[in-house]
Amino acid sequence: MVTFLPFPGYRPALKNGEKIEGRISPPYDVIGKEYLRILQEHENNVTNLTLKPDIDRRYNGSRKELERMLSDGSLRQDPDSFYLYEQIFDDHGVMKTRKGYVGILKTESYEEGNVIPHEETFSKVKEDRLNLLRDMETHLESIFGIFDGLSPDLNRKVYDTAKLIYRYMDGNGVDHRFHIIDDADIQTRITSELKDKKMLIADGHHRYETALNYSLENPGDKKKGYVLATLVAADDGGLVVWPTHRLVNSSAVSAEDAEKAMFKKMRMEEASEDRMVSELKDWMMGLMFKDGKRFLARFEGGSDELWKLDTYVVQEIILKEIYGYDEGRSAVDYEAEFSSVKKMMAEGKYDLAIVLNDPDLGTIWDLSMKGTRTPKKTTFFFPKIWSGFVFYKMA
Repeated sequence: MVTFLPFPGYRPALKNGEKIEGRISPPYDVIGKEYLRILQEHENNVTNLTLKPDIDRRYNGSRKELERMLSDGSLRQDPDSFYLYEQIFDDHGVMKTRKGYVGILKTESYEEGNVIPHEETFSKVKEDRLNLLRDMETHLESIFGIFDGLSPDLNRKVYDTAKLIYRYMDGNGVDHRFHIIDDADIQTRITSELKDKKMLIADGHHRYETALNYSLENPGDKKKGYVLATLVAADDGGLVVWPTHRLVNSSAVSAEDAEKAMFKKMRMEEASEDRMVSELKDWMMGLMFKDGKRFLARFEGGSDELWKLDTYVVQEIILKEIYGYDEGRSAVDYEAEFSSVKKMMAEGKYDLAIVLNDPDLGTIWDLSMKGTRTPKKTTFFFPKIWSGFVFYKMA
């Protein structure tokens, strides 16, 4: 059973010529340094709460910034509400709309079988976010979950009652539309229908696990047992998932040695870059070496279902076995945009790029329901759920 409730959200009260774009941002973990600088020029931007550059100031100063925003009227509090968050965007030439329901989700252990993870997480990230949560006592950013969806009748009624409160077109051409759902009967129906659902975490594993740990630290405080969440139906036409390509640098393994080792482990065919791209869907991955060689590759061994997953093969065979990633003999970066991968390889910035196909959400769902976690950054859900439209304050 999933417990998903309306809540008295705090959201931007725009004044003195402010626009919503001065308050919001992409999630904290996908913001580059220059963009962060631009965002933080706005005094009330959410990144001034989530990403203060100095760690001591982050943990001790962010709470003061939030309290200042509350006291000077920069934030307003709604009555108990759900929110509807629409994102309209171009997915490789096709216009799509993704609809998410924003509320608070009761945290519970994965062992309960209702909230399902699909990726591994980094412990250092969780430590940082937990320290910030302890200081703020406020969820500033939302996790992103996938569920079976509401009934058609309730979906229609949500649209009839939802009221648009913010709209913004970002630099990637994504049209963000944020609505409030304040009808008590509709709220009750949303909560009721969610009770029979399970939820797969699409984005925000670190935030969810941090929220769960925080709730366990505060067992007598019901408010601290919930996390801000945006839930999207599994059959939503705008549910788009991209691959996250791998970029490798290694001073310990030469391109020649890596290529030889890969030929022993996988079936490989040398190809032009155009062919690598056009036929990628028929293979497991494409390989782009710094010396200009391009290959199509697939792994044809392993009986476990995970060996059918490209990111698992990359992790276990290429990164760990060949490049010694776990032993610190190589460095790995991640990039979702293939155009950026091509540019960086043309500039000679990496020894190897591993180009992957779009993940199959059905495969991810099936593995997750069996309790199997995929490697870190197996999926890149586009567009990201932006932060700053609403906060969940617990104290």
